[in-house]
Amino acid sequence: MRAGDVLAPLEIPVTRTLVVAGAVASRDYQDVHHDAEAARAKGSPDVFMNILTTNGLVGRYVTDHFGPHAVLRKVAIRLGAPNYPGDTMTLTGTVAEVADGPDGTATALVRVTGANGLGHHVTGTVTVEVPR
Repeated sequence: MRAGDVLAPLEIPVTRTLVVAGAVASRDYQDVHHDAEAARAKGSPDVFMNILTTNGLVGRYVTDHFGPHAVLRKVAIRLGAPNYPGDTMTLTGTVAEVADGPDGTATALVRVTGANGLGHHVTGTVTVEVPR
């Protein structure tokens, strides 16, 4: 693992089931995440993914790359364009920094972007610790 390493892209189909299940799993019962009519009444064309689901998908992306012993130390994300059902979000990432720890681990700062048909859905950084 070195600064500049690029993570393989991950395409995630944004389905209605993913949007609703993510909201329910994170106990986010706001109607805009599960009721299309309510979402339209509030100005959205459809239900849309909540930030907690996005956060989980970003974490999964990084731990899938670094393996089962990776430990997320910090996830800092910002949302942009909504993720609507029928679209695809493609996550990409680059290792920005790597630091060796005293206990045989390394800590990496990974810059992550998730883009969909409307633009950038999520941007942020993930700090991950991995055994050397």
